[in-house]
Amino acid sequence: MDQYSIEQLVIAGIVPVLFAITLHEVAHGWAARLCGDDTAERQGRLSINPLHHIDPVGTVLIPGLMIAMKSGFMFGWAKPVPVDFGRLRNPRRDMAIVAIAGPAANLLMAIFWALVARASGLLPDDSPYLDPLRLMSMIGILFNAMLALVNMVPVPPLDGGRLLVGLLPYHLADKLARLEPYGFFILLGLMFTGILGLFLGLPMHLLRGLLMGIAGVS
Repeated sequence: MDQYSIEQLVIAGIVPVLFAITLHEVAHGWAARLCGDDTAERQGRLSINPLHHIDPVGTVLIPGLMIAMKSGFMFGWAKPVPVDFGRLRNPRRDMAIVAIAGPAANLLMAIFWALVARASGLLPDDSPYLDPLRLMSMIGILFNAMLALVNMVPVPPLDGGRLLVGLLPYHLADKLARLEPYGFFILLGLMFTGILGLFLGLPMHLLRGLLMGIAGVS
């Protein structure tokens, strides 16, 4: 993406980034609703309108800076959808279902953008829409893939951590759950030490290869 200006990258990234983060949270809310907790629905958080979910820092500033800096690492977040785990029919099992719903939504969106990239090949080479559509698709693929993988890091409150809390034996789940207040700082530590990159390098390489194959991009 080095051939694109900062303005082109930011403009092309607005739609895929907003919907990647928005639908991630909506997926959590819908999964909770199906499992018995309608808190998100009652608070109007099951809407796909990004305005209902935007966090000024996590949805706008951080992703925008990462795209503008042409960083190989892209991440962001929205206002978390409220989930009352006590209202779930089977709290531990359903916590795992609610947790996995967000990354699953991002994987589906990454596939969607890969299909959009492949469909863009049907446009004539001189179409003014061809290059912007391909750039938007590439950002959608990479951002959704990274969002899915980062959220699966097994540290609460990330989805991977909550998934483990729902699956581990109680005595281990309780110890892991106690890390939640420190989860954000742990994630920052993993990022700045490079451990996160080592942890996610191979999965990201494999997932990106699969998605680019769907997109028809070498």
